[in-house]
Parts: sequence; structure tokens; C-alpha cells
Amino acid sequence: MRKHLLLLSLLAFSLLPGAAQTPQPQQPAEIQFEDLSLAEKLGQTLVVFADVDSAEIFRPLIESGKVGGVLIQWGNYSLEQTKQLIDTLQSWAQKSPHQVPLLIAIDYEGGTVYTPITLGFDYLPTNMMLAAAGDEDGTASIAYLAGLELRRAGIHINFSPVLDVNSNPHNPIIGVRSFGSDPANVTKMGLSLMNGFKAAGIISVVKHFPGHGDTAEDSHYQVPVVKASDKELRQTHIAPFQQAIENGVRGVMTGHVLYPALDNKNIATFSRPILQDLLRTQLGFQGLIITDSLDMKAATRFCTIADCAVRSLAAGADWVLLGRYIKPQTTFNRIYKQVEGSASGRARVEESARKIFNLKKELGLLNGPRPEPAPIDKAYRAELEKISDQAVTLVRDRKQLLPFNPQVQRGQAPTVCAVFFAPARFADQLMSFSRPFLEKGWQVRSYNAALTPRAIDARRAQECADGADLLVVTSLQWADKTNINQKNTIHSLFKQYPRNVFISTMSPYDIPNYPEADTVLATYGLNKYVLQTAANIILGNLQPQGQLPVELPEED
Repeated sequence: MRKHLLLLSLLAFSLLPGAAQTPQPQQPAEIQFEDLSLAEKLGQTLVVFADVDSAEIFRPLIESGKVGGVLIQWGNYSLEQTKQLIDTLQSWAQKSPHQVPLLIAIDYEGGTVYTPITLGFDYLPTNMMLAAAGDEDGTASIAYLAGLELRRAGIHINFSPVLDVNSNPHNPIIGVRSFGSDPANVTKMGLSLMNGFKAAGIISVVKHFPGHGDTAEDSHYQVPVVKASDKELRQTHIAPFQQAIENGVRGVMTGHVLYPALDNKNIATFSRPILQDLLRTQLGFQGLIITDSLDMKAATRFCTIADCAVRSLAAGADWVLLGRYIKPQTTFNRIYKQVEGSASGRARVEESARKIFNLKKELGLLNGPRPEPAPIDKAYRAELEKISDQAVTLVRDRKQLLPFNPQVQRGQAPTVCAVFFAPARFADQLMSFSRPFLEKGWQVRSYNAALTPRAIDARRAQECADGADLLVVTSLQWADKTNINQKNTIHSLFKQYPRNVFISTMSPYDIPNYPEADTVLATYGLNKYVLQTAANIILGNLQPQGQLPVELPEED
């Protein structure tokens, strides 16, 4: 890995026009780490969250060298706007006392941490979708091509893959973000994704150490507690992280979760036994330890964001995600005051800041921007179509309904009604479902109901279904959060129109909510590629290939 990144660094430098002929007297590459002040070193360890609308408030902090990284936030803007935002942020860093560039990070993990119209990047399959396909080479190709697009935008670090083993079906936050409930499969697919990003020159950060998959609470709002024994944690939840470390992963993100078997007082982010004794000493990890966002309730329950930053640094974290809701200068001043007054605090900042500075140097950032890869649109979309065809899973077909053969009189066109329950932002993805039916001469009706349907949605869905030869109903559930209105409306449709196909378009954990559904497909995500695959399976154009990567609870 180190040789690979050094090669990238040398390549980046060699491609800069005139870099060897006309060196500038005060370029960042000449700056030594020792030249940085304590405030600048502390800044290297801090990460702020910015988007097109909020970036300006961080400008004074960045221009004074008191921020080392930025996590780009999702928003409804184009890839060109994303590039402009990153260029602007880096231009501010160039005005800092020692012109140390920023590390730019992103949460590009697919699944629920994504919508099809944010940042201009194409759809990234959910981890559970990739696991259902089971194609290690295809997964690595997807990550490689997506990583090149991240590089084109000026991004260096991706907080992915999620290595949480989703062993708890009632987990409210992980769901399709996980590769599944089998540690070996999580490891295999996680390494494929990680290696693909690595080949593209993107640093992967695996998360959420030591595992968020057995939680029943969402750490954005509560403090989850994992009561598993030390043995169970190591065999099930820590194992994928251990394999990632052995395969050279550069970053590990902590979970805001309490593990009494490892530390009965502190969540992992604030735990020296977990970060130092377990992660550093026992597992031998020497890369960057990165906190999850410190504005999450599981952290702020114990401290202010500034105090949480100090606690996480003291526990062994290197890169601190301050979150969305901070007063930049005030937060920095409060952290700095505590660090400056503590010999151990200064030592920890020195240690972590040096790692970050050296990483920037290793990536070639101190020599200027890295060369921009060529666009990859066609190749990426071809891989998406292939993965989608491999991933869609026929969970059951009790009455052998598929492939569906309509019983219609000669000369009549069969009719399908597709009722989708999906947020409006996915509307442009839904149209692809119709194409295979139209190509076979079917009449197609469709209705996109609200995710939480009202009476008018139920009425329009019934109008769509009346007289149709086949009813197709899709659900969308985030992790284990059942939408009662959606569930009741779907039950009503199934009761009135028994000739139906049910498609779970996000978390397969909603399938047990519909025991009366005889024919069930799972797509593990909502995008135009898997919807087209599902339609082709219904019509018999494709054989279902996907394998369910989780064990489903018993049906209600």
C-alpha cells in the first residue's frame, strides 16, 4: 500500500507542468512539520463539515491553518458545483500561514447515505446489494471506477466500506449499509470494495469500530449498548476490521457505542482500552483513527463538542469529526485551551498531526493537486447494470407465478400496474421499470405513492390496480423502521388484488411484514438498474441470481 501511494505521489508531481523547472521559493512542499505552530498542528486533527451553502463560515479558520480536513456534505448540487466547492476550500487553505492543503473526505457508501441527485456522483450500490450479487471482482471494479470520479472532484478519503456485521435484524441505522449478517461475507466483500478504492488512489476508512451491527438504537439519537461477550465481539464483529487492518487499510472510524465487555464506562470513541489497547496494540493498526461525528447524541450526551474532541484525542483518535453544528472559532478556541494546558494533550496532538501531515505528503498534496483521471461514465454504468442483474433476489415464489404469463384474449395487450412507495427524489429512477413491459407490448400503469401514504394515495393505487392483469407493489423501509401507513396500505392492496408481485426496494427486513405476499423480490436499493432487472425477472427475460445476505426474522 505504501509503495502504491508513493508511486501515485511521484506520478502526481511528475505530471505538474514545469514542476521540476521552476520551483517556487515558498511552496508547501518545502514546509517541515516542525514549522507548524501548536494551533496549526491541532488544526490538522480537526475536520469540519461543509457544503455549498455553509462553507463560508469556515473560511477564517481554514485561512488561519486551524482546519486539516473537510467532510463534504450531501446537497442538491451538481458535480461541477462540488468541484468548485472543493477548489474554493483549497484556495482558502493556500492562504494559511504554511499553505498546508486540506484532506477532503466524503461519506460515499451507497445505501441510505445517498440520494440520486446529490453532489453529481452516480448511484453507488448499497453494500447489501453488492453482497447479494457476490461478485468480488465486480465490486472492486465498481469501487475503482467510482473512486476515479471522486478523484476528479478533488476528494482524497472515502468513509467506506461499512464493516458492521448486521447480526441484529432490529438495527435501526445500519441495515443495507452492511454487507450482511455473515462475518466472512462482510470481510470478503468489504476487502473487495476497499481494494477497488485503493487502486483508484482513494483512501478507505472502515467503520464503525468495533462494530455497530448488533445495536438496537441509533447512535445519532441514543447511546447504543452492545452486550456481546469479548469472544463474540472478536469472532463476529471485530473480525472484518482485523482482516482489513492486515490488508493495509489506512483509516478506521470509531463507533459511538458502549461495549461493556471491552470498556464498561466509555463509548468506543472515548475509550483508551478500545482504541489503544485493542485497536493499536492487539490488532496492530498504525493508520488514522477517525471519530464518527461528534455532534451525534451518543457523544454529546457526555460532553460538549469541544470537550468530546479533547476526550477522543486523549483516547487515541487522530482525526476528529466536529460535525455540522458548531461555532467554528469558539469551538477551536475551547479545544485549543485544553490541549495547550496539558502536556499529554500536546503530545497527542503532535503525534496525530504528524500522521496527517505525512499522509498529505505521501499523497503528493504538498506538491500541488493530483492529476485528474478521465471520465468513466460508460464503464461505470455497464458495471452497475451487471451488478444489478446479479443482485436482485427471488426470496420466494410459492405459487410459481414467475415468469408471469398473462391470460389474455388474442389481440389484447396485458396490463401491469406498478405501485411504488418511494420519496419524490427517486421519481426519475422508477421509470425504467416500465421499459421491459413496454418492449413486450404490455400496457403499463404506475403510481408513485408517498412514502407515508394518505387516503388519496390508497385510492389512486386502487384505481391503478383495478382491471390490471398483474399488480406489482414496492415497499421502501430504512433499516428496521416500519412505516405503519405504508404497511397497512400494502396489506389492503394485497387483499384486494391477490395476483401480485411484491418488491422490497431497500431493507429486506421489511419482508416479514407481508407474509401474504406469495412472490417476493428484493433489490436492496432503489435505482433504475435494479428496477429494470426486477421487471426482466418478472417477465422471464432474466433468471434471478441474487442470494439473500441476511437471515430474516420470522414473519409477523
